[in-house]
Amino acid sequence: MSKIVVTGGAGFIGSHLCEALLQRDHDVTALDSFDDFYDPRIKRRNLETAAANRLFTLVEGDIRDEGAVDRAIGDDVDVVVHLAARAGVRPSIEQPLLYTDVNVLGTAVLLEACRRHGVGTFIFGSSSSIYGNNEKVPFAESDPADNPISPYAATKKSGELLCHSYHDLYGMAITCLRFFTVYGPRQRPDLAIHKFARLISAGEAIPVFGDGSMMRDFTYIDDIIDGILRSADRAGGYHIYNLGESEPISLSELIARLEETLGRTAIIDRQPLQPGDVDRTFADVSLARQELGYQPSTDLRTGLARFVEWFHNDMNRR
Repeated sequence: MSKIVVTGGAGFIGSHLCEALLQRDHDVTALDSFDDFYDPRIKRRNLETAAANRLFTLVEGDIRDEGAVDRAIGDDVDVVVHLAARAGVRPSIEQPLLYTDVNVLGTAVLLEACRRHGVGTFIFGSSSSIYGNNEKVPFAESDPADNPISPYAATKKSGELLCHSYHDLYGMAITCLRFFTVYGPRQRPDLAIHKFARLISAGEAIPVFGDGSMMRDFTYIDDIIDGILRSADRAGGYHIYNLGESEPISLSELIARLEETLGRTAIIDRQPLQPGDVDRTFADVSLARQELGYQPSTDLRTGLARFVEWFHNDMNRR
């Protein structure tokens, strides 16, 4: 049994990861600040299953707070999975200083705590947004990622560079995972699929930025969790992997499939393209397949059906 710390453990991806680790009988500590980016009550509901497990511990605190980080990371921790971040491309343009403070300083505080406590493995949750408007598709880990077009993307690239420096200096096994548009049960309410489902169900207009041709590589949560677990199991050296579905679709096609799954017609509110939004994301996952055995297996139709089932159940709980 390993002792594992998950930062952002009450969030969408983090809560699913905590449950998966507990199912493996690992000792799991979640570090989360329950900030107000979205309703903290949602995050507490995310942890209901994990909290019932005797192997689970919750530490409430900010990743920038060295005291809180030390409470979560002790000398017997084997792995830290760092998922906590101030999220979102558009909000980062409005609050670049906050995003830099949380995402860059917070990552540095965690890495330094891992060095002090002798943590051997560090998994960093990065983002496909760091590729910017890369002309080459699909995006491969070897492609240049030096031109992010939002502060959020820049903070994720900065986190990867900090991780590399700690690997090089201290021999820490570090893996950076570039997530591609994750969706599924418990998805953040501000993200497209959840937001669109809520508005369509209420008969309200959904905001569509641009002509709907923007493309995203939507990746189901179970596939992301599988990739994280495989990365932790095989950690060694310094690695970067894409975790995506490798089957991008347009925003218009996504809306059509969501309408079909919900059995409702969307009202479209056309709006101008937003600064910071990339034109498309498309993951080349051949390296993760080869080195991790990663094999995404949930197609969008299946994933949307599972999300909508959860969505209706969640709405009925409120």
